[in-house]
Amino acid sequence: MATAEFGKAVRRWRDRVRPEAAGLPGGGQRRAAGLRREELALLAGISVDYVTRLEQGRATHPSAQVVEALARALRLADEERTHLFRLAGLVPPGPETVPARLTPSVQRLLDRLTETPVAVFDATWTLLVANAPYTALMGAPPPRSSGPGDERNGVRRHFLGPGSPARRTPEDERAHEAALVADLRTAAERYPADPRLRTLIAELRAGSARFAELWDASAAGRHASSRKTIDHPRVGPVTLDCDILTVAGSDLRIMVYTAEPGTEDAERLALLTVLGTQELLTDSASEA
Repeated sequence: MATAEFGKAVRRWRDRVRPEAAGLPGGGQRRAAGLRREELALLAGISVDYVTRLEQGRATHPSAQVVEALARALRLADEERTHLFRLAGLVPPGPETVPARLTPSVQRLLDRLTETPVAVFDATWTLLVANAPYTALMGAPPPRSSGPGDERNGVRRHFLGPGSPARRTPEDERAHEAALVADLRTAAERYPADPRLRTLIAELRAGSARFAELWDASAAGRHASSRKTIDHPRVGPVTLDCDILTVAGSDLRIMVYTAEPGTEDAERLALLTVLGTQELLTDSASEA
């Protein structure tokens, strides 16, 4: 159960994280050097109201996913992360569950790729963190869920909606679906005791005949580097190279979008990055 101590710890750690260190625009008039509640909520993928209630000790039973997201956004060391889980009345996730902790090397990579769309997913294709250019390109991810139906899961979004703004040919669509199902099966074999993963698979089998067909057929596939066209509502279609990197030992997947230098797509991507940064600055100023 979340206590006043949990809220005090979140507030204390929030005060020590500078926005620039977390990949957010700094500057402007700030009462403190640390993150605002709005900024922590953005980084953790939860609502500002929920952050407020947690800090004030008015919210009880935060989920392991929410605690993990807060630990990640606050850049807690291993010992601090363990302490935050215990303050929430939870046992830190063990080796039998899908890893959701960003390694220091992955965090450093994100810190350096500030002008490149980058997102990190876990072994089930649940979005863990996305930087500002990725959000500007693909749209803001839905709020993090504490229940079983996690809208940030890419497999769920593909088979149960609302899908992706990326264009795919029918052949590419079939290959993409086979790769998603194969990845989920691999995760299920590697983490058979993970309850959220079991719930996700059951939900997909019940809600999507296509997923059930591929699952029962033991579909095989893998993700490869590809070119994708993203239909963006503000700048139009943007064609980019998409690479997926796997972090050995953690099953994290890093998705990176890049454009060929000197092309119209590179110009549109740069514009998207500027627009995304301006929106962050506007939102932070209006909520200060």
